[in-house]
This record gives sequence, structure tokens and C-alpha cells, in this order.
Amino acid sequence: MVAYVVVPGIDGSGEEHWQSLWEREWGPAAVRIAPDSWSAPDLADWTGAVGRAYAAVGGGAAEGVVFVAHSLGCWAVAHWVERERPGNAAVFLVAPPDPRGADFPREAAPGFAGLRARTLGCPGLVVASADDAYCDAGVCAGFASAWGLRWHDAGRHGHLNAASGLGSWPEGLRLLRTAAGGAA
Repeated sequence: MVAYVVVPGIDGSGEEHWQSLWEREWGPAAVRIAPDSWSAPDLADWTGAVGRAYAAVGGGAAEGVVFVAHSLGCWAVAHWVERERPGNAAVFLVAPPDPRGADFPREAAPGFAGLRARTLGCPGLVVASADDAYCDAGVCAGFASAWGLRWHDAGRHGHLNAASGLGSWPEGLRLLRTAAGGAA
């Protein structure tokens, strides 16, 4: 059975966010990270929360673990996966912000501002919107390449969050299954 680690961005994902809707559907097969620094993200706190959530879903004993990340959560997952190299993981990274971009929340998340995309060594997909204010689609495609992941342009949906009106985002679920090699 596949397990899911849900990794939202700053302040978590609200009840109408596709991550929250998917998490409710997955039930006990999913664990959401629980950092102490939701509003003022600390990199060590967030990556520690990713590791704890990975352990909570069975970690190395699970058949497969899919990290389902949005926004700043993409960088927490990428940093943890790059460092820990879990052999049974896949990543689904949606709308990663550009740490060097004008709209990156540097004041709230200074520890994330210096991160760079490096090969993750696992399968996965980066999904971005053509009109996301937090990251240009071309820059995001470059992150995907540097992470060693495939990239998908989701069209014009803003930051791919609850405000994008995606609901349970059926297209995203289809992309997630692709990212996880059919195991999701």
C-alpha cells in the first residue's frame, strides 16, 4: 500500500485546498507535516517535520511513500529527500516558489531563500501554472530539470491553491498517479 506525506506551504492548506481534500480521501494512509513554525517557516523545523511524517507513515517499511507538496513545502521536501535519499519515495511538487523571485517570502522564510535545486534521485513530477506570481513557468521547469524530475505545465491557474478554484483537482490526481509510477 502506498502512503502519502502531505506537505503544505506557509500556514498549511485550508479545508478547500486540494491537498486537504485528498488527505481526507486517503484517510490513515496520509500524514500531514506538523512543524512548529507554520507562519514563519524555519527550514530545520520543516525538514524535521517531513522526516517525522515519513516515519509516521511507515518510512522505509512502506511499499512506497509519495510526498505531496505545495508551494514552500516543495522546498522542504526537496531538501529532506536530497539529504536522506529514501529508496521508496516519489515526489509530487506543485507550484514551488522561486527563492530568488521578487515575490518569495524572504522575511517570513529566510532559511529557504538560499536553497537551490539539486538532483533528488527519486521519481517525481513538478507541476506549475503558467501564471503563478511566485514562480515563472520557465524557472519552474529549470527546477524540475535540476531536481531530475519531469515537469508539467498545468495551464493558467495561478498558484494552484484553493483560490485557483480547483476543488478536488481530478487532473492533479491523474498527474499524481503518473508521478508515483502508477502506485498512487
